[in-house]
Amino acid sequence: MGRISGLVPSRFLTLLAHLVVVITLFWSRDRTQPGPHAPVLLFLLFAPPALQDSNIQACLPLTFTTEEYKTQDIQLVAALAVTLGLFAVELAGFFSGVSMFNSTQSLLSIGAHCSASVALSFFIFERWECTTYWYIFVFCSALPAVTEIALFISVFGLKKKPF
Repeated sequence: MGRISGLVPSRFLTLLAHLVVVITLFWSRDRTQPGPHAPVLLFLLFAPPALQDSNIQACLPLTFTTEEYKTQDIQLVAALAVTLGLFAVELAGFFSGVSMFNSTQSLLSIGAHCSASVALSFFIFERWECTTYWYIFVFCSALPAVTEIALFISVFGLKKKPF
């Protein structure tokens, strides 16, 4: 039982580490001017000082138009938004107890989110292309969320025990 109880805090910490890196990616986008949809106060509070738009520029050729830049920015924001949605699914399953003590789900989640934290850190600092994010997304965010949804179906739909 000692090994299983150690999985719970490890899973929670790796989930939070991955969440922090994804939020950092949101902050690392270019915010040199607040748009009409962004309140100026929020812009001043959350504008990042140093890492502005380097990942988006890595996806583009040396000479690019504003339209190409906006397209890549929208794609990256969409990917990050879907990632946050999958975090909500995983955290709901974790905090509801559906998968908190399921050792298989915990090990999968720990491995995926730890890998994602490291890979996304490299993604930010090494300025990897935006298409690399989709590979990280599939293996490190979508896979644990799909297994979490399967556990939801198993517990609430089929009335099986979660562990």
